[in-house]
Amino acid sequence: MKKIFHRILSILFLANFCMTIFTCTYAQEQYIYSFGSKTKKEKNEININDAIRYDSQSGFGFDFGTEKNIFLKNNCLISDKPFYFSFKLSEGAYKITVRYVPQKNSFTSTIRAESRRNYLNQYVVHSTRMPEQTFVVQVKDAKISATETIKLKERERHKLDWDDKLTLEFQGQNFIESIRVESAKGITSIFLAGNSTVVNQEEEPWASWGQMIPAYFDDQVVVVNQAESGLSLGSFLSAHRFNKILTDAQPGDYLFVEFGHNDQKEKGEHAGAFLSYSDRLRLFVREFRKKGGIPIIVTSTARRAFDDDGNVVNTLGDFPEAARMVANELNVPVIDLNLMTTQFYQALGVEGSKKALVHYAAGTFPNQPEPLADNTHFNTYGAHEIALMVLQGIEKSKLPLAKHIQNFDGYDPIHPNDWRKWNWPPSMITGATKPDGN
Repeated sequence: MKKIFHRILSILFLANFCMTIFTCTYAQEQYIYSFGSKTKKEKNEININDAIRYDSQSGFGFDFGTEKNIFLKNNCLISDKPFYFSFKLSEGAYKITVRYVPQKNSFTSTIRAESRRNYLNQYVVHSTRMPEQTFVVQVKDAKISATETIKLKERERHKLDWDDKLTLEFQGQNFIESIRVESAKGITSIFLAGNSTVVNQEEEPWASWGQMIPAYFDDQVVVVNQAESGLSLGSFLSAHRFNKILTDAQPGDYLFVEFGHNDQKEKGEHAGAFLSYSDRLRLFVREFRKKGGIPIIVTSTARRAFDDDGNVVNTLGDFPEAARMVANELNVPVIDLNLMTTQFYQALGVEGSKKALVHYAAGTFPNQPEPLADNTHFNTYGAHEIALMVLQGIEKSKLPLAKHIQNFDGYDPIHPNDWRKWNWPPSMITGATKPDGN
């Protein structure tokens, strides 16, 4: 009983102590979370020696009940199960540095942030050196000004991308000494404007290239994904998402624009690929250039559709060609995902191409009683392949951004990577509801 009483006192003292530090460091936007028993601490360091569950008062802790999946020993957090660690942060770009503790045998770690944004997939921590991995994450806020906010969809409001904290998801084996969080100043932002093929899909098995691509940029770049499922150029504008981008953009930033799937559904006298769609693309380019930014037009990913002879057929009408036309007219770099995904499906074949999209038998994922057969939206393998296509497009366009690409050796959609060799530890958050805009 006495031991339990002392433990409770210890936890209360730690909570009060950490709250004091948190209040101080929140303004400074710099934190160090170290794990396990530690006697000597750096400035602004919070030492965590208990599996503390996240709550908004303390402002940090293990999330979604995963505190049971970790234990702390000496100066190390140890886990071979998935866990989430969250900490409260205001909107902005943050440099995250995870410091591992080498073990006798090498181990493999995976790190994602917020709504399953990919930063480190199957990273091998070797036994012979003390490694650190650094990446930059954008914490998002719907606020634009004192009077204007992004009009979030109801289904977005629960997403980790839009809450008031930064959440890191860890998979695989992990032996972690500390997590350093610091405000990232003077870096380049890559803004993404798009639909369900671009958005950060929070639930397995859905995925997009927009959430896969952050892993391939160094710590001088942050990806700010403002895409959302079901949107067209028009609804992206009316939801004030483009205003948010223009408010936050700085000279030298990039804007990648990919629409078309939902623009097809627009009705009215001025609707169409060479009418409202083209006019709005011109607006995006013109307004972003006024901010000193660099716009890039991305043609829509092809839907998986084959004719009786096994050839991919175009289901997007004139929209890909309209995007190419506007890019040529305004001298804007174009990344032709429509062409590359068509080549990709053709290379995989009628049946093989299902491995890139959400085609799964009933019961493959929790709470999925019915089979899934979606020819528009990608799984993690497909989304990752498309991210590689975008990187190839950046290099082919000779954009200055290319110098910040890392761990990339080029990509040819006619010779895609083998889906059997793709390894993505599934996240705990799953769902059987198709994204809007299917």
